[in-house]
Amino acid sequence: MTIAVTGATGHLGRLVVAALIERGVDPSTVVAVVRDAAKATDLTARGVQVRVADYTDRDALTAALDGVGKLLLISGSEVGQRIAQHGNVVDAATAAGVRFVAYTSLLDAQRSPLSLAAEHKATEDLLTESGLDVALLRNGWYWENYASAVDTAEATGSLFGSGGTGRVAGAARKDYAEAAAEVLLADDQAGKVYELGGDERLTYKEFAEVLSGIVGKSVAYQDLPADEYAKVLENGGVPAPMAAFLAATDAGIAVGALDTDSGDLQRLLGHASTPAALVLAR
Repeated sequence: MTIAVTGATGHLGRLVVAALIERGVDPSTVVAVVRDAAKATDLTARGVQVRVADYTDRDALTAALDGVGKLLLISGSEVGQRIAQHGNVVDAATAAGVRFVAYTSLLDAQRSPLSLAAEHKATEDLLTESGLDVALLRNGWYWENYASAVDTAEATGSLFGSGGTGRVAGAARKDYAEAAAEVLLADDQAGKVYELGGDERLTYKEFAEVLSGIVGKSVAYQDLPADEYAKVLENGGVPAPMAAFLAATDAGIAVGALDTDSGDLQRLLGHASTPAALVLAR
């Protein structure tokens, strides 16, 4: 069966394609849906079918999904545009006769207080209403999202945030990619909902201790009100809209929006998730 991966030149998409091949899938039966073929020459060299389609072009998406049996819809990166873009993919999958779609959503998307959740919830609803066989991969946070915190910790001896005592059940991007590959290769996945998070469920105070080990000096967590944290980020060169988004995400962390003890990720992987210290080590 042919398996397609959208956004296949992105960080997660490349890892999913690699995970499929590592699990014995013939590269010629993997379709990488990309916006720019020039960025996919490495995939072509591996024997993967590269097909060009943008999330905004329903006709191109339908052509790209021709003959595809299973699809991994990786959520788009253009916040604010994703409902329409994902809708195009869902319509294209239906028109092309795709039988199964897995979608990379967000932890507890239907109830999450995070601003990111609205587009994920809407996409989940579109998929449910489409009549397609669907599995939801509700991904938690990537430890890679904290790469800049390592630099800050090294420079200042501090981890800044607004996460309070909330926990982040983070994992490596590769962990989520391998979990997606497992779902794509398994049978009887229609209707499955996976709440995916790592074994480490760290408060920011505990995460600061991890950073201490990485940078080789004591790092203290500085918990700030969200508006103050946004100002710290802006003063560090982060554009105001992104600073506001990051501060709001931390406010969600404070109330448990990125924590889960479901064990779904570990069951799919068959082993523990990758520790933050290993992901962020230099």
